[in-house]
Formats: sequence, C-alpha cells, structure tokens
Amino acid sequence: MSSNHQIASGQARLAAKVVGHGDPVVFLHAAVCDSRMWRAQLDAVGASNKAIAYDRRGFGETRAEKEDFCAVADLLAVIDAVGNGAPTILVGCSQGGRIALDTALLHPSYVRALVLIAPAVSGAPEPTYPPDIEGLMARLKDAEQAGDLDRVNAIKAHLWLDGPLQPEGRVTGEARRLFLDMNAIALRSPPIGSNLDVAPAFDRLGEISAPSLVIWGDLDFPHIQERCRHMAATMSNGAGHMLTGTAHLPSLERPTEITGLLAEFIDGCSDHQA
Repeated sequence: MSSNHQIASGQARLAAKVVGHGDPVVFLHAAVCDSRMWRAQLDAVGASNKAIAYDRRGFGETRAEKEDFCAVADLLAVIDAVGNGAPTILVGCSQGGRIALDTALLHPSYVRALVLIAPAVSGAPEPTYPPDIEGLMARLKDAEQAGDLDRVNAIKAHLWLDGPLQPEGRVTGEARRLFLDMNAIALRSPPIGSNLDVAPAFDRLGEISAPSLVIWGDLDFPHIQERCRHMAATMSNGAGHMLTGTAHLPSLERPTEITGLLAEFIDGCSDHQA
C-alpha cells in the first residue's frame, strides 16, 4: 500500500511517496536523479517497514519558489510529517548521502542508522582527475556553457551511470531511460536558491555513532572510491561494501543486489535494537 504526499517546507511543496508501515526508512536521491531511482528498493523495503522517498527542490514533482533553504530542514519536515516520530534509517546516494551525514551530525536523535551509497561529503578534499576523466569533465563544461542540455544529460549519463572510465552506453535499457528522464527534469528546473547547509562534515565523521554502511562501485570515480574507504574506516560504527562491475548509481544498475544489502542491514539494525 502506497500513498503520495505534498509536504510543506518554506515555500516548497516536497513530493513524497510512502510505502508500507512500521519503522521509517527515508531514501535520499542523487543530484542527477529523483526519488524514482529508489523504485525497486521502496517497494521491497516497504514490505516490512515504512519506506519514504521524496523529491528535493529542483527535482521530480516537487515545486519550489526561489529562496535560500536548508536541505536538512527539508528532510526533517518529511520525517516529521510521515515518519511516525521515530528515529529513522536514512539511505542516501551521492548528494543524498551528504544530506544524511549532515543530518546525523546536526540532529543525531533523528537518525537510527545510515546507508551511504557513494556519498558526497561536505568539506571533503577537492577531487583530482586522471587525464581521461579530465577530458570528459572539459566536454561537460563546454556543453553546459553552450546550453546544450541534451548533450549535458548524455555526458552525465556516461560519467555517473556508465562510469567515467567505461565505454559510453555500458548501461542500457530501462536504467538508462530512467536516468535520462530524471536528470532532464533537474537540468531544466528553474532556479531554487542556495542550500545553506555548508558546515564541513568530512573531519567530523568519527563523531557519528549510528550504525553506518558505506557502499560504492569499483567503476565509480577513483576519488569517490577512495573517499568511501576512508569513511568506512573512520566512522565509529561504520562498515564498507564494494560492488564489482558497478558505477555511481547501483540502485538503478543493480537493484536486486542493493535491495538485498538494504534488507540485511535493516534486519541487523532491528536485531540490535531488540
């Protein structure tokens, strides 16, 4: 059983989907996707928990006026509205992972556990790229400056879905179609204002005591893989899991595997809580 919600936060109306009942699990999407990147996981996790996914400002079906905002405050508005008032397991990919980490540091009482898939981290060192990736990033910048949004979308699919050192078009079918649709909406979104959550988290990872699982693919950007290994080793209750043959968005590319890892981790949290 699922339901759709429009949740107020500032001038925004955050589009959220809820599946199931029980302990809350909130999914936070990447900056090249929207909540649909979690479709497979939402249904599976919602079979025994209250699975919640929402579109952030500038993504999917959420509507927002241009105003400065706090992404963490938007997440808390979702949790307060549909999260049963219970500590929540946060599942975040890429930029969604950054918001989950910021929330765990700012509002630890809200966070029961973390699953971080190739997460961004505020305050992390700036990446350095090998020459092959540098060339792709230069092509992306040229397409952005030219305003060629279709080309921008195609290059971002290469970078984030295929993997920056893999052949373009490695991932095909529904996963690619959905990526291009989700990111096209984000690329064409009107300006939404600035996220005011800028406090660095990278040097504070050891302060996060919630059980945390960091997942990454071995076809992702090298600096992201290195960062994930560092996080898994630094977080006081952290563990790491590398996926082979997978890039930055394994919930799209390997949905069954990610669903299984999530179910195992959530069951372990429930066992520990009991």
